[in-house]
Amino acid sequence: MRLQGKVAVITGAASGMGLAMATLFAAEGASVVAGDWNAERLATAVKEIQANGGQIIGLQGNIAEQTAAEGLIDLAISTFGTLDVLCNNAGVMDYMQGVGELTNDIWRKVLGINLDGPMFASRRAVQHMLAHGGGSIVNTASTAGLHGGAAGVAYTASKHALVGLTRNTAWMYAKRGIRCNAICPGATMTNIAESMPQDRLDMTGAQRAGEFAALVPAYLTPADIAALALFLASDESSKINGAIIPADGGWDAV
Repeated sequence: MRLQGKVAVITGAASGMGLAMATLFAAEGASVVAGDWNAERLATAVKEIQANGGQIIGLQGNIAEQTAAEGLIDLAISTFGTLDVLCNNAGVMDYMQGVGELTNDIWRKVLGINLDGPMFASRRAVQHMLAHGGGSIVNTASTAGLHGGAAGVAYTASKHALVGLTRNTAWMYAKRGIRCNAICPGATMTNIAESMPQDRLDMTGAQRAGEFAALVPAYLTPADIAALALFLASDESSKINGAIIPADGGWDAV
């Protein structure tokens, strides 16, 4: 049991990579607080993990809202007594707009979920971790956090910023027991495209991003990302801090 006795908060935990993380972490002994905006999917995920013997509770909310993000951290502490691991996994796509076509509502929505949420949750988590011996933060960034051609400007900017949040957090607290690393998934088989309605998709931007997507060497599964998250959450990676790790089958090597 690689997370025996650990308490973990996982956002976006009702589907895709977040669900894979919650399932794996619980199987490895962690007590999990799962957050997601979709109440029905969250309830199903919690029920299934509990049925398999996992220790997990869920809290529905929009991670872009400060009260919801902080509520996940507070729930973990009040229910399980502490917090050891935070996985900022929740994310949403943009509509493939370049900056010339970008609308304010998409900018605010994407930055809210992909950046504000991780900041709110990390801030609350770090305050607790500093007083209780440290912990591990794992951020789900993206290949769009390393390159400019994978998505629209809002998603790309949000993931670049999340990489910056990761590095600064790692540096600021490296001597105080807190580690912070980021996973940059490449093409991964999830349901994130649901956040990108076809009737608002910018076709020119999508075609341009498609030129970069055509270079994808391999598609990953949520389980692939969860396995890396487990390693970064566990004591096995105790000396890994501030790492920005592509998990993309070699796409970043292009």
